[in-house]
Amino acid sequence: MSQRTPTIARTQLSPVRAETGKPLYVVARDAIRRAIDDGQFEPGERMPSTAQISREMNVSLVTAHRALGELVGDGLLQRSQGRGTFVRKAANGNGRSLRAMGRVGLVVHRESSLADHYHAQVLEGVRRAARSARLDLVLLRFDDDLRGECDGFLYVNPLPDEVADIAKNKGKACVVVGAAVDPASNVTAVDVDNVDLGRRAARHLIELGHRRLGYVGSGGEATTSNAEDRWRGFCEEARSAGFELDDQHVMHDGGWKLDDDGRQKLQELLENPQSPTAIFAAGYYYALDCYAAAAAARRSVPHDLSLVGVDDPPSAAHLSPALTTLHQPLVNLGETAVAQLLAKITEESPVAPPALTAQLVVRGSTAPATS
Repeated sequence: MSQRTPTIARTQLSPVRAETGKPLYVVARDAIRRAIDDGQFEPGERMPSTAQISREMNVSLVTAHRALGELVGDGLLQRSQGRGTFVRKAANGNGRSLRAMGRVGLVVHRESSLADHYHAQVLEGVRRAARSARLDLVLLRFDDDLRGECDGFLYVNPLPDEVADIAKNKGKACVVVGAAVDPASNVTAVDVDNVDLGRRAARHLIELGHRRLGYVGSGGEATTSNAEDRWRGFCEEARSAGFELDDQHVMHDGGWKLDDDGRQKLQELLENPQSPTAIFAAGYYYALDCYAAAAAARRSVPHDLSLVGVDDPPSAAHLSPALTTLHQPLVNLGETAVAQLLAKITEESPVAPPALTAQLVVRGSTAPATS
């Protein structure tokens, strides 16, 4: 008995137009996803060919192919060698779309760099957990028009004024990732204990005998709460050891790395005979700036300057010398945030998020004080 040939979906797709700030394949992908969610394409049906989609949506073959590929990657479609591309059947077999749990808006602020280690690792955790939970992800900027199609929102590393706006929003489920919130706001936040992180950095340097401590990190109006907490923990640990930080040894920057002026000031600081013997660089790129400034000032790391950083990308172990750093469980952070949001979306009783702490990884950039 011959196997029945799957029905080819014949639903006509509407032409799409380019949208400002969004690649055309994303516009096409979202239009196809909406058609699937609306039931125009049933679970198990074979999708039209790439050429047919190209004609109906008035896009190139490359764009149509990329749009379908994105939906395959999201788990909404599956490809069968020699047979075509199919709408994936629902796991529970009841004929519902795969999008059983919902769609999540992943909201980042405009100053964030999604290419840096922090965001890449957090987003990897979000991606893994979302795929396991069958959640669609939509990437949004904070001041975008937040889409009505989303069932909840993950706000990644928001700025203080953004946190205040989130707290005022009593609408859909939301979780803040990588920032502290006012407990009275009833907004769920998931983050690493950054006060403890700052304390650990200071404690390590103090135990090595350093007394002239320096700090390089973000500050000012655009400072995220985790940066504020690192600074606070570092100061508290220094004070508990019996001394205050010299203001001249502290550099607060408005971004996530030093600009040209900042690097020049750091070099001049390190050229001073009374410069710090140890610096806590409260971000990975700040640590790289410290390596460069120390080399320009002819200060040897760690003989003249001990250095502790934050985050532990693969390159940290290959710097010369290898960087002593606070390793954050960033993938776990992203996974935990999705679990908290899913509990909100499904109105389950949320379990309190686990306490996430950074691990001190001691390498060659720190050594006992020599002066």
